[in-house]
Amino acid sequence: MAERQGPPITASALVRALPPLERLLLRGDPQALATAAAALGLSLPERLRAAVSHELALLWLGPDELLLLYPAGGVAAIGATLEEALRPYAHSCVEVSHRQSALSVSGPFATRVLNAGCPLDLSIEGFPLGMCTRTVFGKSEIVLWRLAPESFHLEVARSFASYVSRLLATVAREYLA
Repeated sequence: MAERQGPPITASALVRALPPLERLLLRGDPQALATAAAALGLSLPERLRAAVSHELALLWLGPDELLLLYPAGGVAAIGATLEEALRPYAHSCVEVSHRQSALSVSGPFATRVLNAGCPLDLSIEGFPLGMCTRTVFGKSEIVLWRLAPESFHLEVARSFASYVSRLLATVAREYLA
């Protein structure tokens, strides 16, 4: 079977496409989610935060929802681990890798560029390191995760990835000129 090609991304000095990732969306009560995190060697992330260990990241999207990000190729092993750990719990574990693309926005103007299309207070005080949330950029829903003071990871629907990257690149040109 042919591998699906990613959406065209408009790269710039501040914006780049990230390598393909696998994604699992986990839903369940707090006990189920804590069990899933422990099975992966992670702590359950606090509200609006991410828990990271090696190449795994668990992002808190809601009180009953986590997004697991990990390098491509590991879905079978991680899926088996979670299936075994979550067997006693009512839960949902859905592989959603195909629907998302990941972008990196980093550099000295990353916060300003993102704030051109995102209504959140992205100051370091308002959106500290490790914070993640669903929000919008322009007319697209995104998951925004702050990795460093001027470095962000964006999860965006594949169908909106080109739009978001073009808008980011357009805004970035103003700051890089």
